[in-house]
Parts: sequence; C-alpha cells; structure tokens
Amino acid sequence: MRNLEFTVREPDFAIRCRGITKEFGNGDSRTVVLRGVELDVHLGKMTMLVGQSGCGKTTLLSVIAGLLESSGGDLEVLGVFPDELKENDRIRFRRENLGFAFQQFNLLPALTAAENVAVPLLAAGIRRKRAIVRGIELLERIGMGQKIYSFPNQLSVGQQRVAFARALIHEPRLILCDEPTSALDAEAGQAAMQLLAEVAVRADRGVLIVTHDDRIFKFADVIHSMSDGRIIGSIDGKSIDETALPPLQAAFAPARRNDTP
Repeated sequence: MRNLEFTVREPDFAIRCRGITKEFGNGDSRTVVLRGVELDVHLGKMTMLVGQSGCGKTTLLSVIAGLLESSGGDLEVLGVFPDELKENDRIRFRRENLGFAFQQFNLLPALTAAENVAVPLLAAGIRRKRAIVRGIELLERIGMGQKIYSFPNQLSVGQQRVAFARALIHEPRLILCDEPTSALDAEAGQAAMQLLAEVAVRADRGVLIVTHDDRIFKFADVIHSMSDGRIIGSIDGKSIDETALPPLQAAFAPARRNDTP
C-alpha cells in the first residue's frame, strides 16, 4: 500500500471553513449558493447546521465532503486542506476519514444488513469474511443483532440504524449526516439520534448534521443557523428548552437579505 501524500495532524476541530463560496453557472445564469461561510466544527461534539430549504446547507455539506468543489475560500478537514490534494489522495482521504449517513439511507437492496454495513471495509480492501464479521459485531452492539441477515426491505425503521452502522464501521474521524431523521416518525427519530449520540460522538471525532427537524435539536452540543448561504448565528444546543422556544430558525433569522447573485 503506497503512502498518502498528506499528513493528518491533530487539530482541535474537525472542520474549519473560512470564506467558503459556491456558485453555479455563468453570466446571467450564475447562481450564488454559498456567500462566504465561516464555520468551525469541533472534535468531540455533535454539531447541527439548521435552516430553511434552499439556504445552502446541503451544498455546504457536499463541499465539506469533497463531493463538490468550492468556488472560493479555505476549507480544512481534520488538519488537511482537501483542495490541495491530488484527486486520488482526496478520494482516499475521504474514504478513510469520513463517514456518511443520508436521508434516503442508500442501502443496497440485494445485500443483507451485515453486508451493507461492511461495504466501506470492502472498498478499503479488507477481506470479505473479516469485513462482514466486523459488520455483524457492530450491528450487535447497536441492538440489531437479530437483523444481520435481513434485507433492507425487511428492516422498516431499522434501515437508519444500519445506515449509521455503515457510516461508523471504518472508524472515521468525521461523520456527516444529511437530514438523517426526516423520513422517520418522532419516536424513531428520537431513537436514531440517541443511538448516534451514544455511538458516534467521542473525543477524537466530529459529527456534523444538516437538519431542519427541530425535534432533534436537543441532541446537539452546538447549533449553527444558516440563511441565504451564510451562517447567521450559533448557540449552545444544551441551552435549548424545546417547549419554550420558537423554532430555532425563526429565533435566529434577521429580515431576509435581498442579495442578488
């Protein structure tokens, strides 16, 4: 196995964005989606990014994940500047250090739960038998031991647990979640977030969740509010009294900006 042409140092944060911009199109069709985003996501904390649909949350998550290139600004992830890496090194850095959980789960229908969880290990070159054993061990740890040979269409709400396990199986130092509870009812969403808080959050790992689900705000250590492509406010998640406060976006949002692309 060749050595990567970068070194992951030990920062006190998982993500640092400085002046991140993202534009799509050119000329009259140009659309500005991110407008100088400033964001720190610290290790050892569950951080949520909230805001109305269309505010740029998912675009920012895609830039952080390396799925989109920014138009400007500086992005540092786990002490590495991904934009400075060669393409192959960027892919490998993402594969080894990032875990993903998506709104639609994206489980492979022809694979069992254990096989789905093992996919990141197989992609990293680990032998199939060992990868599946590790998948089974993790599923048992999160209370899904009785479902290891079930297919996605047999799992119901358990699909989210399997998706979380797949995101965690390769011990990533950064977990990125895009609307992980939006397809779940209140009870299942609370259970999924409790699992994520117990299993994913640890001192050497960062967790960033994009959401507009105010039912799960109480699980956050830090909440950043986004509007019109900018971070417009941040609060300590543990200070939220969900029975007394209005929705967080309404509490944060100033009068809507009239910026034009």
